[in-house]
Amino acid sequence: MQRYSALNIARHAATGHRHWEPAWRQAAPRRRYRVLIVGGGGHGLASAYYLAREHGITDVAVLEKGWIGGGNTGRNTTIVRSNYLWSASAALYEQSMKLWEGLSADLNFNVMFSQRGVLNLGHTLQDMRDIRRRVNANRLNGIDGEVLDQAGVKKRVPFINTDPGIRFPVMGASWQPRAGIARHDAVAWGFARAADSLGVDVVENCEVTGIRRENGSVVGVDTSRGPIDADRVGVVVAGHAGVLAEMGGFRLPIESHPLQALVSEPIKPILDTVVMSNAIHVYVSQSDKGELVIGAGIDAYNGYGQRGSMQTIEHFLSALVELYPIFSRMRLLRHWGGIVDTCPDASPIIGKTPVKGLYFNCGWGTGGFKATPGSGWVFAHTLATGEPHPINEPFSLQRFETGALVDEHGAAAVAH
Repeated sequence: MQRYSALNIARHAATGHRHWEPAWRQAAPRRRYRVLIVGGGGHGLASAYYLAREHGITDVAVLEKGWIGGGNTGRNTTIVRSNYLWSASAALYEQSMKLWEGLSADLNFNVMFSQRGVLNLGHTLQDMRDIRRRVNANRLNGIDGEVLDQAGVKKRVPFINTDPGIRFPVMGASWQPRAGIARHDAVAWGFARAADSLGVDVVENCEVTGIRRENGSVVGVDTSRGPIDADRVGVVVAGHAGVLAEMGGFRLPIESHPLQALVSEPIKPILDTVVMSNAIHVYVSQSDKGELVIGAGIDAYNGYGQRGSMQTIEHFLSALVELYPIFSRMRLLRHWGGIVDTCPDASPIIGKTPVKGLYFNCGWGTGGFKATPGSGWVFAHTLATGEPHPINEPFSLQRFETGALVDEHGAAAVAH
């Protein structure tokens, strides 16, 4: 694989950049692999990459029913942070944050990771108590964080509305300086390219239609391009995890919901951080192209459609305009929806299933993008060894039997 560098860019400029190699091969599926990964989003591709790089397992195929980056990976709001309350969550997301910080160099692909910080606003006295609790817990787990008062928030976002008479007055915020955003498409492309360079087959337009089992163990999958045998199968399919689990003969404690987001028309740089509000569920950042990237919570109904309801848009845009009156006359440029699978405790499932050799990585809800490299790193360990890494051990399917939940819904009010 040809490396990307300033020297190579200069060389290819002489020929109009017409002779670059494809970023990854258009691989055709073979009849058998050691490991199959179902799902060609960021998490699945990261799992394949770390399987090859960290564990030396290159007899791997990633099966994607559509095209790389066409699912949730390309349909999120790109926020990266690690300031979760519980120690289990903090360890997982902080491992991901550390990988994010060197990811562009690691992959030789610019994922446009920008550590511009994240503000989580507090609107009530209880919000501020919860913020102080979470920041203190973060610090105990080695994660950066500060508590800001209203003046501190205003200093970072001068145009935010701090009038005490608004519905949700801004009393302060938590602040994680190392947090930020990354380019979602670039993350998928970078992992696909890096995994391919290590010998992994990235197979697009290959939908899994069945999971084959014998004597309680997985033996392979049926696909739209024929059957494929495997010793181990890892499933990372975001909102369709419940569908694939049914193919495997068991049920998961998850629900699939639409999650909406939108971007505004491009404007000059005005917002150099990410601002989130847990109470009124709206968050906003500004992309490198100048668009405001705006999102909120999930739609209340279950479904697999990549769209959402108008009332959710109305809710979070009314909150946005109240907090930032300066945005009230901006035009909507583009709107989309993704499908998220949510667990009762707003934490993922990463590990074994009732079928031997079949592993699931799912239930990320609205917080999956930020965990992409960390999720792939721990899932690769699980696929390689058959056992969870200590970081993902608390996120087993068995926790719903034992009651050892990692309840980020109750802890942080929002799991984005």
